[in-house]
Amino acid sequence: MMRLWLVLTFALTACQNGSGSGSIRLTWRPVDSVNVDLPPGIRVFAGHSSIPPVRAWAVRINEPDPQLVTRVRLSSDADDGRETLTSFATGDDVCVAVNGGYFAMDRTPSVHAGLLLVENHLVAPATRAVERDAQTYEAARAAIGFTNDDEIEITWATTRGDTLLAWPDPPAHAPGMPAAVDSALARPWNVRDAVGAGPMLVVDGAVRVTTDEEIFFGSAIPRTHPRTAVGRTADGDLILLVVDGRQPASRGVDLVELATIMRDLGAERALNLDGGGSSALVVRGRLLNRPLGDTTQREVVSALVTYCPGQARGDQQIP
Repeated sequence: MMRLWLVLTFALTACQNGSGSGSIRLTWRPVDSVNVDLPPGIRVFAGHSSIPPVRAWAVRINEPDPQLVTRVRLSSDADDGRETLTSFATGDDVCVAVNGGYFAMDRTPSVHAGLLLVENHLVAPATRAVERDAQTYEAARAAIGFTNDDEIEITWATTRGDTLLAWPDPPAHAPGMPAAVDSALARPWNVRDAVGAGPMLVVDGAVRVTTDEEIFFGSAIPRTHPRTAVGRTADGDLILLVVDGRQPASRGVDLVELATIMRDLGAERALNLDGGGSSALVVRGRLLNRPLGDTTQREVVSALVTYCPGQARGDQQIP
Protein backbone atom coordinates (compact mmCIF):
# COMPACT_ATOMS: atom_id res chain seq x y z
CA MET A 1 0.00 0.00 0.00
CA MET A 2 2.94 2.35 0.53
CA ARG A 3 3.44 2.62 -3.24
CA LEU A 4 0.13 4.43 -3.52
CA TRP A 5 1.64 7.23 -1.50
CA LEU A 6 4.31 7.86 -4.11
CA VAL A 7 1.68 9.69 -6.15
CA LEU A 8 2.82 13.28 -5.81
CA THR A 9 -0.37 15.29 -6.14
CA PHE A 10 -3.76 14.97 -4.50
CA ALA A 11 -6.65 17.34 -5.20
CA LEU A 12 -8.21 18.00 -1.81
CA THR A 13 -11.52 19.88 -1.79
CA ALA A 14 -13.13 20.79 1.53
CA CYS A 15 -16.66 22.03 2.11
CA GLN A 16 -16.97 25.55 3.46
CA ASN A 17 -17.26 25.70 7.25
CA GLY A 18 -16.84 28.70 9.50
CA SER A 19 -13.86 30.76 8.37
CA GLY A 20 -12.60 28.13 5.94
CA SER A 21 -12.23 29.07 2.29
CA GLY A 22 -14.17 26.04 1.05
CA SER A 23 -11.48 24.76 -1.33
CA ILE A 24 -7.90 23.67 -0.73
CA ARG A 25 -5.64 22.11 -3.34
CA LEU A 26 -2.55 20.64 -1.74
CA THR A 27 0.39 19.44 -3.79
CA TRP A 28 2.22 16.61 -1.99
CA ARG A 29 5.81 15.48 -2.47
CA PRO A 30 7.92 12.94 -0.57
CA VAL A 31 10.50 14.51 1.73
CA ASP A 32 13.50 12.58 0.41
CA SER A 33 15.97 14.21 2.81
CA VAL A 34 13.97 12.75 5.70
CA ASN A 35 12.83 9.47 4.15
CA VAL A 36 16.42 8.39 3.50
CA ASP A 37 16.85 7.99 7.27
CA LEU A 38 13.64 6.01 7.74
CA PRO A 39 12.80 2.33 7.34
CA PRO A 40 10.70 1.40 4.28
CA GLY A 41 7.55 1.19 6.41
CA ILE A 42 7.51 4.95 7.10
CA ARG A 43 7.17 7.69 4.53
CA VAL A 44 6.91 11.45 5.04
CA PHE A 45 5.27 13.88 2.60
CA ALA A 46 5.11 17.68 2.50
CA GLY A 47 2.06 19.42 1.10
CA HIS A 48 1.42 23.03 0.19
CA SER A 49 -1.23 25.27 -1.28
CA SER A 50 -0.81 28.86 -2.45
CA ILE A 51 -4.46 29.94 -2.43
CA PRO A 52 -5.25 29.77 0.42
CA PRO A 53 -1.73 29.50 1.85
CA VAL A 54 -1.47 26.15 3.64
CA ARG A 55 1.54 24.02 4.56
CA ALA A 56 1.13 20.46 5.80
CA TRP A 57 3.13 17.31 6.54
CA ALA A 58 1.77 13.77 6.37
CA VAL A 59 3.32 10.53 7.58
CA ARG A 60 2.16 7.03 6.68
CA ILE A 61 3.33 4.18 8.91
CA ASN A 62 2.81 0.51 8.10
CA GLU A 63 0.96 -1.16 10.98
CA PRO A 64 1.21 -3.65 12.47
CA ASP A 65 4.90 -4.12 11.72
CA PRO A 66 7.28 -5.93 14.11
CA GLN A 67 9.97 -3.39 13.20
CA LEU A 68 7.77 -0.39 14.07
CA VAL A 69 6.14 0.25 17.44
CA THR A 70 3.82 3.19 18.19
CA ARG A 71 3.16 4.20 21.79
CA VAL A 72 1.30 6.91 23.67
CA ARG A 73 3.76 8.77 25.87
CA LEU A 74 3.37 10.99 28.94
CA SER A 75 5.82 13.76 29.78
CA SER A 76 8.43 12.73 32.33
CA ASP A 77 9.14 16.31 33.39
CA ALA A 78 8.82 16.38 37.18
CA ASP A 79 8.38 20.16 37.43
CA ASP A 80 5.52 21.20 35.16
CA GLY A 81 4.52 17.88 33.57
CA ARG A 82 5.25 19.12 30.07
CA GLU A 83 8.08 18.93 27.55
CA THR A 84 8.74 19.78 23.93
CA LEU A 85 8.03 17.24 21.24
CA THR A 86 11.75 17.17 20.44
CA SER A 87 12.29 15.99 24.02
CA PHE A 88 9.68 13.25 23.56
CA ALA A 89 11.55 12.20 20.40
CA THR A 90 14.95 11.82 22.06
CA GLY A 91 16.66 8.51 21.30
CA ASP A 92 18.16 6.81 18.27
CA ASP A 93 15.24 4.37 18.12
CA VAL A 94 12.60 7.11 17.73
CA CYS A 95 11.46 7.66 14.15
CA VAL A 96 8.38 9.89 14.43
CA ALA A 97 6.55 11.88 17.09
CA VAL A 98 3.48 14.14 17.07
CA ASN A 99 1.74 15.94 19.89
CA GLY A 100 -1.16 14.20 21.59
CA GLY A 101 -4.23 15.24 23.57
CA TYR A 102 -5.53 18.39 25.21
CA PHE A 103 -4.19 19.64 28.54
CA ALA A 104 -4.62 22.47 31.02
CA MET A 105 -1.86 25.02 30.43
CA ASP A 106 -2.85 27.14 33.42
CA ARG A 107 -1.95 24.49 36.02
CA THR A 108 1.41 23.42 37.38
CA PRO A 109 2.03 20.63 36.86
CA SER A 110 -0.14 20.52 33.76
CA VAL A 111 -3.06 18.10 33.77
CA HIS A 112 -4.16 16.06 30.76
CA ALA A 113 -7.70 17.00 29.70
CA GLY A 114 -9.37 13.79 28.62
CA LEU A 115 -8.46 10.14 28.27
CA LEU A 116 -4.82 9.14 28.63
CA LEU A 117 -3.81 5.49 29.00
CA VAL A 118 -0.09 4.65 28.97
CA GLU A 119 1.05 1.02 29.10
CA ASN A 120 -2.24 -0.10 30.71
CA HIS A 121 -2.04 2.66 33.34
CA LEU A 122 -4.94 5.10 33.34
CA VAL A 123 -3.20 8.45 33.75
CA ALA A 124 -6.35 10.52 33.16
CA PRO A 125 -9.98 9.46 32.74
CA ALA A 126 -12.09 10.45 29.78
CA THR A 127 -14.01 13.71 30.07
CA ARG A 128 -17.21 12.66 31.82
CA ALA A 129 -19.46 15.63 31.19
CA VAL A 130 -19.37 19.18 29.84
CA GLU A 131 -21.38 22.19 31.05
CA ARG A 132 -22.77 24.58 28.45
CA ASP A 133 -25.21 27.37 29.37
CA ALA A 134 -26.14 25.72 32.68
CA GLN A 135 -26.89 22.42 30.94
CA THR A 136 -24.97 19.17 31.44
CA TYR A 137 -23.96 16.99 28.50
CA GLU A 138 -22.55 13.51 29.11
CA ALA A 139 -19.45 13.15 26.96
CA ALA A 140 -18.09 10.41 24.72
CA ARG A 141 -15.21 11.90 22.77
CA ALA A 142 -12.97 10.53 20.03
CA ALA A 143 -9.84 8.62 20.99
CA ILE A 144 -7.16 6.46 19.40
CA GLY A 145 -5.95 3.27 21.04
CA PHE A 146 -3.31 0.62 20.38
CA THR A 147 -3.90 -3.03 21.31
CA ASN A 148 -1.33 -5.46 22.66
CA ASP A 149 -0.98 -6.69 19.06
CA ASP A 150 -0.20 -3.10 17.94
CA GLU A 151 -3.44 -2.80 16.04
CA ILE A 152 -5.01 0.67 15.81
CA GLU A 153 -8.52 1.36 17.04
CA ILE A 154 -10.29 4.72 16.76
CA THR A 155 -13.59 5.16 18.55
CA TRP A 156 -15.64 7.32 20.88
CA ALA A 157 -14.54 6.48 24.40
CA THR A 158 -15.50 6.91 28.04
CA THR A 159 -14.19 5.53 31.31
CA ARG A 160 -15.94 3.88 34.25
CA GLY A 161 -13.47 3.63 37.09
CA ASP A 162 -10.38 2.07 35.53
CA THR A 163 -12.38 0.48 32.70
CA LEU A 164 -12.32 1.95 29.21
CA LEU A 165 -15.52 1.80 27.17
CA ALA A 166 -15.95 2.16 23.41
CA TRP A 167 -19.13 3.52 21.82
CA PRO A 168 -20.46 2.86 18.29
CA ASP A 169 -21.64 6.48 18.12
CA PRO A 170 -21.45 9.53 20.36
CA PRO A 171 -24.57 10.82 22.13
CA ALA A 172 -26.81 12.78 19.75
CA HIS A 173 -26.21 16.10 21.50
CA ALA A 174 -27.05 19.42 19.87
CA PRO A 175 -26.56 22.93 21.23
CA GLY A 176 -29.14 23.46 23.95
CA MET A 177 -30.40 19.87 23.67
CA PRO A 178 -28.49 17.30 25.74
CA ALA A 179 -29.28 13.75 24.61
CA ALA A 180 -30.01 10.74 26.75
CA VAL A 181 -27.17 8.22 26.95
CA ASP A 182 -27.82 4.47 26.85
CA SER A 183 -24.91 2.82 28.68
CA ALA A 184 -25.93 -0.57 27.27
CA LEU A 185 -24.50 0.50 23.91
CA ALA A 186 -20.93 0.66 25.23
CA ARG A 187 -18.47 -2.23 25.22
CA PRO A 188 -15.18 -2.76 27.08
CA TRP A 189 -12.29 -1.26 25.13
CA ASN A 190 -9.23 -3.45 25.53
CA VAL A 191 -6.24 -1.38 24.50
CA ARG A 192 -2.74 -0.93 25.95
CA ASP A 193 -2.32 2.76 25.10
CA ALA A 194 -4.91 5.41 24.30
CA VAL A 195 -5.24 9.16 24.03
CA GLY A 196 -8.44 11.11 23.65
CA ALA A 197 -9.04 14.50 22.05
CA GLY A 198 -11.66 15.07 19.35
CA PRO A 199 -13.80 15.56 17.54
CA MET A 200 -13.98 12.58 15.21
CA LEU A 201 -13.26 13.56 11.60
CA VAL A 202 -13.71 10.50 9.39
CA VAL A 203 -15.86 7.38 9.82
CA ASP A 204 -16.02 4.52 7.30
CA GLY A 205 -13.98 6.57 4.84
CA ALA A 206 -16.45 9.48 4.83
CA VAL A 207 -16.19 12.91 6.41
CA ARG A 208 -18.11 12.92 9.69
CA VAL A 209 -17.15 15.75 12.02
CA THR A 210 -18.97 15.22 15.33
CA THR A 211 -18.41 18.69 16.77
CA ASP A 212 -21.83 19.03 18.40
CA GLU A 213 -22.11 15.42 19.56
CA GLU A 214 -18.77 15.74 21.39
CA ILE A 215 -19.80 19.12 22.87
CA PHE A 216 -17.16 21.25 21.18
CA PHE A 217 -19.79 23.81 20.17
CA GLY A 218 -19.34 27.11 21.97
CA SER A 219 -15.56 26.63 21.98
CA ALA A 220 -12.70 27.75 19.74
CA ILE A 221 -11.99 24.18 18.56
CA PRO A 222 -14.03 24.33 15.29
CA ARG A 223 -12.33 27.49 14.02
CA THR A 224 -9.35 27.73 11.64
CA HIS A 225 -6.18 26.74 13.49
CA PRO A 226 -2.89 24.88 13.17
CA ARG A 227 -3.88 21.21 13.39
CA THR A 228 -2.74 17.72 14.26
CA ALA A 229 -4.79 14.69 13.20
CA VAL A 230 -4.33 10.94 13.34
CA GLY A 231 -6.05 8.25 11.32
CA ARG A 232 -6.14 4.60 10.35
CA THR A 233 -6.44 3.27 6.81
CA ALA A 234 -8.72 0.39 5.84
CA ASP A 235 -5.70 -1.94 5.83
CA GLY A 236 -4.54 -0.83 9.28
CA ASP A 237 -1.80 1.71 8.52
CA LEU A 238 -1.33 4.82 10.66
CA ILE A 239 -1.64 8.31 9.16
CA LEU A 240 -0.32 11.39 10.94
CA LEU A 241 -1.03 14.91 9.71
CA VAL A 242 0.21 18.29 10.91
CA VAL A 243 -0.92 21.60 9.37
CA ASP A 244 0.76 24.88 10.23
CA GLY A 245 -1.34 27.98 10.84
CA ARG A 246 -1.53 31.56 12.10
CA GLN A 247 1.34 32.65 9.86
CA PRO A 248 1.64 34.18 6.37
CA ALA A 249 2.81 30.94 4.75
CA SER A 250 -0.02 28.86 6.23
CA ARG A 251 -3.38 30.03 7.58
CA GLY A 252 -4.37 26.69 9.10
CA VAL A 253 -7.58 24.73 8.45
CA ASP A 254 -10.97 24.24 10.03
CA LEU A 255 -12.30 20.85 11.09
CA VAL A 256 -14.14 20.03 7.86
CA GLU A 257 -11.07 20.92 5.80
CA LEU A 258 -8.93 18.79 8.12
CA ALA A 259 -11.35 15.88 7.82
CA THR A 260 -11.38 16.11 4.03
CA ILE A 261 -7.59 16.05 3.88
CA MET A 262 -7.47 12.98 6.11
CA ARG A 263 -10.13 11.21 4.06
CA ASP A 264 -8.31 11.93 0.81
CA LEU A 265 -5.05 10.68 2.30
CA GLY A 266 -6.75 7.33 2.78
CA ALA A 267 -8.03 7.46 6.35
CA GLU A 268 -10.89 5.07 7.06
CA ARG A 269 -11.19 6.63 10.53
CA ALA A 270 -9.57 9.78 11.87
CA LEU A 271 -9.75 12.21 14.76
CA ASN A 272 -8.54 15.67 15.64
CA LEU A 273 -5.78 15.93 18.25
CA ASP A 274 -4.63 18.99 20.18
CA GLY A 275 -3.77 21.84 17.82
CA GLY A 276 -2.82 25.49 17.80
CA GLY A 277 0.67 26.12 19.11
CA SER A 278 0.86 22.48 20.27
CA SER A 279 0.84 21.08 16.72
CA ALA A 280 4.28 19.68 15.95
CA LEU A 281 5.90 16.86 13.98
CA VAL A 282 9.38 15.56 14.73
CA VAL A 283 11.03 12.97 12.48
CA ARG A 284 14.42 11.51 13.43
CA GLY A 285 14.96 14.35 15.88
CA ARG A 286 14.16 17.05 13.32
CA LEU A 287 11.22 19.44 13.75
CA LEU A 288 9.57 19.54 10.32
CA ASN A 289 6.87 22.15 10.80
CA ARG A 290 6.92 25.62 12.33
CA PRO A 291 4.48 25.48 15.26
CA LEU A 292 4.64 29.18 16.18
CA GLY A 293 6.03 30.47 12.91
CA ASP A 294 9.58 29.48 13.84
CA THR A 295 11.36 26.62 15.63
CA THR A 296 9.90 27.50 19.04
CA GLN A 297 7.92 24.59 20.47
CA ARG A 298 5.13 24.59 23.02
CA GLU A 299 5.67 22.05 25.76
CA VAL A 300 2.95 19.37 25.78
CA VAL A 301 1.77 16.67 28.17
CA SER A 302 1.34 13.72 25.79
CA ALA A 303 2.59 12.50 22.43
CA LEU A 304 2.30 9.69 19.91
CA VAL A 305 5.76 8.23 19.36
CA THR A 306 6.76 5.65 16.75
CA TYR A 307 9.89 3.65 17.50
CA CYS A 308 11.93 1.76 14.92
CA PRO A 309 14.30 -0.33 17.06
CA GLY A 310 17.38 -1.61 15.30
CA GLN A 311 17.07 0.92 12.48
CA ALA A 312 20.16 3.10 12.71
CA ARG A 313 19.99 6.55 11.19
CA GLY A 314 21.43 7.02 7.73
CA ASP A 315 21.44 3.36 6.66
CA GLN A 316 18.08 3.29 4.83
CA GLN A 317 17.47 3.87 1.14
CA ILE A 318 14.24 4.94 -0.53
CA PRO A 319 12.72 1.80 -2.10
